[in-house]
Amino acid sequence: MSFLDTLRQWDEAVTCVDRGDLSEALRIFLSIQDPNSKICFDIGCLHLLKQELEAAEKAFDCSIRKDEHLAVAFFQRGITFYRKERFEESLGDFKRAFKALRGNQLIDYKALGLQYKLYACEVLHNMALSEAQLGNWEKAQENLVKALDFKTENKLNAIDRALQSTLKQKLFKLVEFPSKVLFKPNKNYVAELEKKDYLGKAKVVASVVPQDIFSGFAPLQPQVEDNPVRPKEPEILRALEGEPHTVLFEFVPETSDELAVVPGNIVFVLQKGADNWASVVFNERRGLVPYNYLERLEISLASKQNEGLSAPPTREPPTRPERKSEDSLIVKVHFTFTFAVSVPAGSTYAVLIEKISAHLNVIDADTDMASVWSRAGGGRITVWCHAKEVRSPQKEIHFVALHSYESLNPEDLSFHQGDTITLLSLVNQDWLEGQCNGNTGIFPAAFVEEVPPSV
Repeated sequence: MSFLDTLRQWDEAVTCVDRGDLSEALRIFLSIQDPNSKICFDIGCLHLLKQELEAAEKAFDCSIRKDEHLAVAFFQRGITFYRKERFEESLGDFKRAFKALRGNQLIDYKALGLQYKLYACEVLHNMALSEAQLGNWEKAQENLVKALDFKTENKLNAIDRALQSTLKQKLFKLVEFPSKVLFKPNKNYVAELEKKDYLGKAKVVASVVPQDIFSGFAPLQPQVEDNPVRPKEPEILRALEGEPHTVLFEFVPETSDELAVVPGNIVFVLQKGADNWASVVFNERRGLVPYNYLERLEISLASKQNEGLSAPPTREPPTRPERKSEDSLIVKVHFTFTFAVSVPAGSTYAVLIEKISAHLNVIDADTDMASVWSRAGGGRITVWCHAKEVRSPQKEIHFVALHSYESLNPEDLSFHQGDTITLLSLVNQDWLEGQCNGNTGIFPAAFVEEVPPSV
């Protein structure tokens, strides 16, 4: 099954859930061949909602096999084991879910398509309940006391009530996953499923006779000129940006700057790079697509007016070309703290110093820069330094975190919602460099909001 078919069925299934048709949604989900971890999770949630515990357990097993770091899948399987009164196994899964949180207060799955936040205090709450079911009341109390360190204001009352119950050796209520909350496919990809007519219908806007000055109702007459002029072909594509190409093979993006396309789409190539990647426009969106997945679309209205577009070939797609980092490198600097800056690839010593001199005095004028840049790999290079930090006399700028952000790369900065971040530098229009809780790194600007300066 292709990515496009999987996406379409996934979207149909969650639509059925939204309108309350759980049986039809489950039927569509189960018809998907080779489902990913998120779809397996959705299948498990529907089985659990219908009290089909054996099927739910198998679905969550499949989800975890495909993504062993999906904490919410461990949490849901732990709930499934608890309902089956297999308390030791439920305790094990709740422990795995807590470990997957990696010391964070919560994981917000909104960016992955799930409108749910998994709180560490709620995982510890269920761990305590499983211990209580096994008769380990002291361990249950220890887990609840530990949950107080990860609590949020709206979760405090539930933890306090659970603590009071353990003191009386009474069981308390299990924290459960909300019903009908499922992983949903990326809405941008879903939007691409609809076929759109980019050229529209032809419309006559001028006479086919060059320099026609006739007006009236009589038939058009040939114009007399000194030399015969070859009739001009209507230029209906002049208003469209780029060169038209048809897509031969399905392409699934792996990075945020790549564009998803399927066979038969018409894209407009703005620029073709030496690395065989093309910058294209499709459905009013720009992105990168391998040029060997495309074929130039020759349109001649004079000779092919009545010819349709040929169907794309059914042969195997070519190998995905390697991406070359030709624009910039992320330079990560290790000192008393770690930070990163973006510099043009192959920069001179003077350019590098200008970028990072606001933080550290690094290397020296005798450094062989060609040797430094030769160590770059994967679009990044790491520099170890011994220097004194240069303090900026300018007034500090602070941001407050609107959402929690978990670092995906070593140079990223992790923080929680509500944390205060001190700005160190602007990496580009989308990324900032800052310091929070003693750590330094880069983070997306969309996750924070500037704090107004105090009067």
